[in-house]
Amino acid sequence: MAMIPSFFGNRGSSIFDPFSLDVWDPFKDFPLPSSLGTRSPETSALVNTRIDWKETPEAHVFKADLPGLKKEEVKVEVEDDRVLQISGERKTEKEDKNDTWHCVERSSGKFSRRFRLPENVKMDQVKASMENGVLTVTVPKVEVKKPDVKAIEISG
Repeated sequence: MAMIPSFFGNRGSSIFDPFSLDVWDPFKDFPLPSSLGTRSPETSALVNTRIDWKETPEAHVFKADLPGLKKEEVKVEVEDDRVLQISGERKTEKEDKNDTWHCVERSSGKFSRRFRLPENVKMDQVKASMENGVLTVTVPKVEVKKPDVKAIEISG
């Protein structure tokens, strides 16, 4: 019996246990740059805001999951050098001294994501909409004119 590893007892006791309940964070001991502050529920906000970017024949489409945010709390900006920036802030919930928190998993604070767009976009026609916590930003593409092809008759 001693040769068989214990899969259920002594959880988290060995770094070599593949079934350990401990989650290793390789960055937990690295100091954060001062611009990022410290890791806390107040400042860790939507740091991992997930954004999908797909290209269709007509446009570049960005979709961001921003649950619980109103459109007034989100900002979409374009810069002259073809940079799209999506930013916003989720406010921290007000604390009541009589409340007892058992678990805090939702993030709060500021977030910002920037994307350099290709040259084939119409920066003056960017549109954004928000529905059910999903922000959709559509950046139309410049229509590529197909060259006129003229058949040449071969003599001889």
